[in-house]
Amino acid sequence: MTDLRGLLASAECVLFDFDGPLCPLFSRHPADGVAERLMAMMRELGTDPADVIGRGAVRSGGRDIRRDPLAVLRAAAAGGVPVGVVRKLERFLSLEECEAAGKAEPTPFALPLIRSLADSDVRMAVTTNNSPAAVLRFLDVWRVSGLPETHIHGRTLDPGRLKPDPDCLHRALDSTGTAAAEALMIGDSTDDVYAARAAGVPFLGYARDREKDAQLRAAGAQVVLGSLKTLLLAVPAAVRGRERGH
Repeated sequence: MTDLRGLLASAECVLFDFDGPLCPLFSRHPADGVAERLMAMMRELGTDPADVIGRGAVRSGGRDIRRDPLAVLRAAAAGGVPVGVVRKLERFLSLEECEAAGKAEPTPFALPLIRSLADSDVRMAVTTNNSPAAVLRFLDVWRVSGLPETHIHGRTLDPGRLKPDPDCLHRALDSTGTAAAEALMIGDSTDDVYAARAAGVPFLGYARDREKDAQLRAAGAQVVLGSLKTLLLAVPAAVRGRERGH
């Protein structure tokens, strides 16, 4: 299905990535500072972050991961860092993400989109590599309804299950009682594209700039929007079409 109306018409449940589609999480709590503090904590716990980051960069094709806290955590988990240290890093990152979530503004049109989907009886869930506590913090600050805690599926204590692994999507499908083909994932990263594909879930890309748009399309996303307003405006017609189909 390669058109927006078709994607929406078949969607009984929408799975949102968090950082990007719902809010720019680190816009007021910079990610590079969080990554630096994670690496400092790693050093305090007896692990040289330079070794871990170097191995992580090799696995990521040479990309500099020192400004990305999730990439730092992933590198620690995959780089032989003791499990106890990784768990302390994860807990620290969760606290940082909660602080960031308390400051973050919603992505334009994200909250009206959630309300429109809820009014249309479309189920929703969040599928994110961030801490579920951070998602709940954001939803509480902005008094968002329609996304119950049982539908928030974020990072676990096993960083190996981060997207592109489809684990959080599988959990969301289970919690909402939705078949993969009847869901729609909205994401802004190539990991989101790959996770949706692995789970068999149709994908809709959100790209805030041309570079992100190109990355998503290169990863296989066939429909990419530059604004959630386009999606918001398409919901009523798509829902009417689905009702006629039933």
